[in-house]
Amino acid sequence: MTYTAHLDTFARDRLPAREQWPEFRFDLPELQYPQRLNCATVLLDDAVAEGHGQRIALYGLHEQLTYAALQERVNRIANVLVRQLGLVPGNRVLLRGANSPMLAALWLAVMKAGGIAVTTMPMLRAGELAKVATKAEVEFAFCDAALVEELQGAAQTTGRLQRIVTYGAGDLESRLEQVSADFSAVPTASDDVCLLAFTSGTTGNPKATMHFHRDVLAMADVVGRHLLETQPADIHIGSPPLGFTFGLGALLVFPLRFRAATVLIEQVTPDTLLTAIARFRATCLFTAPTMYRALAGRVGDYDLSSLRKCVSAGEALPKATSDLWHEKTGIRLIDGIGATEMIHIFIGSKGADIRPGATGKPLPGYTACILDDDNRPLAPGNIGRLAVKGPTGCRYLADDRQAHYVIAGWNVTGDQYRLDEDGYFWFVARADDMIISSGYNISAVEVESALMQHAAVRECAVVASPDADRGQIVKAFVVLNSGQNAGSDLAAQLQNFVKSTIAPYKYPRMVEFVAELPKTQTGKVQRYVLRQQEQQSAGSGERRGG
Repeated sequence: MTYTAHLDTFARDRLPAREQWPEFRFDLPELQYPQRLNCATVLLDDAVAEGHGQRIALYGLHEQLTYAALQERVNRIANVLVRQLGLVPGNRVLLRGANSPMLAALWLAVMKAGGIAVTTMPMLRAGELAKVATKAEVEFAFCDAALVEELQGAAQTTGRLQRIVTYGAGDLESRLEQVSADFSAVPTASDDVCLLAFTSGTTGNPKATMHFHRDVLAMADVVGRHLLETQPADIHIGSPPLGFTFGLGALLVFPLRFRAATVLIEQVTPDTLLTAIARFRATCLFTAPTMYRALAGRVGDYDLSSLRKCVSAGEALPKATSDLWHEKTGIRLIDGIGATEMIHIFIGSKGADIRPGATGKPLPGYTACILDDDNRPLAPGNIGRLAVKGPTGCRYLADDRQAHYVIAGWNVTGDQYRLDEDGYFWFVARADDMIISSGYNISAVEVESALMQHAAVRECAVVASPDADRGQIVKAFVVLNSGQNAGSDLAAQLQNFVKSTIAPYKYPRMVEFVAELPKTQTGKVQRYVLRQQEQQSAGSGERRGG
């Protein structure tokens, strides 16, 4: 028997075949969800019904909304969607804007109206937006008026996005005044798709991961409840955009699920983030390792005494960064690995269980192992492919790559990991970040971690560079701290430092000093850009470095 409320069956029709789904586990009592479930009801309407209406839900730099005020705004937006724009349950709605209370309200309204949210990164260009709109067959969009030009370009290219409503310049705002503040949530099924999350940092044809209403709550009921222990008094803050599932969970779903508050900042820099932490007395910080390094040099100028937990995700956390943050703040970073395919973090540790350098252990509700090339679990101490099962998992939208991610019921993430005797998982490299030089397997991340311990290094990325004699050699791209002089002397110094820190054969045989590293909007270093650059240089006979 199906309980779907979707009149537009686009998403359900494009789910992978059941035999291609991962094995799902719902072992915890809190993961037993009813067949009828709308996540907006649980996150917002239930909070007001429980008496939290006058608590602050969202802080912005220019406005703040209580749970009751947020509910009213969400209801009005849902009425605009349904009464004015003609949305029916199952329609996709593209959202485009920087983190703000309005963007959060728009996302919740799409949930409540039974739509499917496609939240995009603000810096995407028309060509990238066109791919998203085409793959998801999107007709509706809400867009910050300051960002609408690229979206209009995508609309012209694709013939889609025929109903674009802007906010911030009066269009949506005037519409809200014309509609009722009452709206009853569509009684969606727990396994109705509510979110299409496009993978970040990839090239070519983007992959869209499909998540259900129950998945939105599951990430909160695992990560928010068990790893973060989110309480109503908490105030979350951070840098990841809501278009990135790390940000969606950390900065919207988790705090609302536990009747806490969140701070949404449109323009995140180290100083705006630190200022906001001090101003709003934030308790939980979420950002990437590169941002933690940038913040560490400035923490002495701000009152960060309200912070109780700091979470790092989106990129491997070097031990040097973890140690630096602990030295500066007294707080040990919670490392976590998540994936867009899994919706959020599934391995991590907190408090006294944190082992700097290790990602941690599977969170409650999840199980993980290391697979060999024949998909057999490996004993502790061996390096292999990380595989995980739990209450969430990969379901790509009409994509043959489903068969590469889900293998024998496991979600195989593309990460190389090692499991120790105590059950901790240690990141080695992304599968494509392993460097094979003269027969040696070298982890790019291990070399990066060694370089990051040198006082001259602010950031670095290590990749394979083609070499006629060794097949590949280790090459480091290095961003220096201010006051350092790039040149052959410093390059040699860094090479010798790595030799003295890890096995000498792993040292970078080439060092190139750069002003910045290529990154995604979520802060991930785009190593594939550097790898492509090295391939092209090798093909043209160019060699660079020191």
